[in-house]
Amino acid sequence: MTLPAVLRGRPFPYRDNSLNLFRLILAALVLFAHSFYTTGNGTGPHLQGENIGGWAVAGFFVVSGFLITRSRLRTGAGDYLLHRVMRIYPAFLACLVVTAVVFAPIAVLLQYGTLAGYATTPVTPAQFVWSNITLYMNEYGIGRSLSSVPYPTAWNGSLWTLFYEFLCYILVWILGAFVWFRRNAIIAIVSFLLVTAAHAVEPLVVRFGLDPSFLLFLKLAPFFLGGACVYFFIERHGVNAWLGVSSLIVAVVLCAFIPGWGGQIAAPFLAYGILWLSTIVPQPAWVSRNDVSYGFYIYAWPVQQLLALLGVGIGAGVLGMVLYDVVAVIVTFGLAWLSWVLIERRAMARVRRKPQRAAALAPGA
Repeated sequence: MTLPAVLRGRPFPYRDNSLNLFRLILAALVLFAHSFYTTGNGTGPHLQGENIGGWAVAGFFVVSGFLITRSRLRTGAGDYLLHRVMRIYPAFLACLVVTAVVFAPIAVLLQYGTLAGYATTPVTPAQFVWSNITLYMNEYGIGRSLSSVPYPTAWNGSLWTLFYEFLCYILVWILGAFVWFRRNAIIAIVSFLLVTAAHAVEPLVVRFGLDPSFLLFLKLAPFFLGGACVYFFIERHGVNAWLGVSSLIVAVVLCAFIPGWGGQIAAPFLAYGILWLSTIVPQPAWVSRNDVSYGFYIYAWPVQQLLALLGVGIGAGVLGMVLYDVVAVIVTFGLAWLSWVLIERRAMARVRRKPQRAAALAPGA
């Protein structure tokens, strides 16, 4: 396919973009959306039945689809899977443990003044970690903790999406085994259309008695695959301002006027628009070097629950919500930075050193 000259763009700057900043903004939007629930102030702003947090998660998925597809096509199957596991799992496991041994005990002390029975009252801390260790969230509560907050018992309302994110990693891992997937966008486009169509006819799909988890996958996978489709397009044609602006307009129109599945069919346009914006919006140098968005995403909810337990901003109207959100952002940002420095960056550095060590040990030609 040959595009008119006015629509042809420049190569996407993989090392000089502001995707770290955009992902951090998306994580902050999830925090903002959740604050309505965790403070007992309703469900917040919605568009087509989805709150701001849900749309932010869609943004995460389209960006991931773009970047993860590139990773799959540039690395072997084994290295790809190892990189994906090490990027998502160590910090996830650490978050579970920190919740069980730090956040929840603090909450119990604040509520009851003692930790007596904490380790043995179901769901025990050990059960919480073990039952969620596969990325699939089976348990959200720990013992008697968080029984008095507006959104009771749930220690993390964000982690559930990671299971579906990883399923998308596996899907691209499998698709990457096909030569056609590596050579052109046909398989990615067909996969995107099939999954989107399945989500669009969800009332019919439900009749097959499928597990609700599969329905959630059908809801989220189109965003990821939309990003994958855009990867092939951008690799061939680059990014262009006209297409960037047009894509954002089309995405907004589709999301606003097609109920139920407008966001899914808009995924490629949303992906292209965000990627184009990341080439023109600058980000602070510190954000370029430190990708704290994942840590921000996984720690925001437990921080918000503790703040709600402490009564920060509760019952104080709009100003109370502003105070609550500001404090939550500051505390969460600190924890996200610790997660990045102590766990995520080290885990990725370890797997990236492996090929270098292997090359150094290989016999000379």
